[in-house]
Amino acid sequence: MLLPRLSSLLCLAGLATMPVANAYDGDENIKSIPLRTHSLAPPYLDSDFQSRWFDFGGDTIIRADKYIRLTADRPSQQGWIFSRVPLTATNWEIEVEFKIHGNGNLHGDGFAMWLTKQRATQGPVFGSTDNFEGLGIFFDTYKNNRPGTSFPYVMAMMGDGQTSYDQAHDGKANELAGCSARGLRGASIPTKARLTYFQDKSLTLDLQYKSEDSWTNCFTLTAPETNIAIPSVAYLGFSGETGELSDNHDIVSVKSQNLYSVGPSSRSSRGPSADSGRVKKTKKRKGSWSGFLFKTVLFFVAVAGCYVGFTMYRNKQRYSRF
Repeated sequence: MLLPRLSSLLCLAGLATMPVANAYDGDENIKSIPLRTHSLAPPYLDSDFQSRWFDFGGDTIIRADKYIRLTADRPSQQGWIFSRVPLTATNWEIEVEFKIHGNGNLHGDGFAMWLTKQRATQGPVFGSTDNFEGLGIFFDTYKNNRPGTSFPYVMAMMGDGQTSYDQAHDGKANELAGCSARGLRGASIPTKARLTYFQDKSLTLDLQYKSEDSWTNCFTLTAPETNIAIPSVAYLGFSGETGELSDNHDIVSVKSQNLYSVGPSSRSSRGPSADSGRVKKTKKRKGSWSGFLFKTVLFFVAVAGCYVGFTMYRNKQRYSRF
């Protein structure tokens, strides 16, 4: 009986040494906890055709197996979806898969991602209210009057509750940061946006639209050089708008995570470096390769021990019948 018990212990030890993937790829000391209250995935609605954590309105249509359509490819539409509870995490990451597509060569106007004190209020800024307080990320597909800028254009605005969005010039007077993203509309791959926020440290927006699993940095802002203070009570939302020109603006999924530190050298404790704007991975400790080799050998020993123990136990059970 000693060998089977020993093999069981070795088996457990081998499983304990299996590597675990880091929750946040930018820093091995940053881990994450999923935020179900601010995430969306098919079928989006429960059995009563309601969402537990989100409200939606305007022209928004939900197709449970595919998308949340903020606007259809028809003129003069406005739609929105907002979380019912505020996002209270101090450090977080939100990854959104979306799709902008439609017929014809002319299209507009775009959609927005919101983290604001206001919620669920239809208005003239990509389908949501003007004079908002908080952060707006605008995915603008139609160029009104902004010479020298290529569209689609993605930009951030930090609203103070009093300043109006500069619609006549595509937000030029309000721009906190932004980037041109030609190919974002009608892309052949899943298009995504990833917004990462560390309170009083940094705000980063990355986009995926050129090739799958390849992210392009749109902007990285750091404090105190830039005001990136998102209100402590802010609701997550999305809205879309069409005018004379139109497009389908679809939200496919939203994955929100609370980020936290497990080490002193993490990004949340020291913020991004001034040179790169992004935190570099901590240096690997010496002997990491030998440690990996030891764990691998231990794992195979555990598997062998499990097999030997099970074989002896099975033979003993077989002979005990006679």
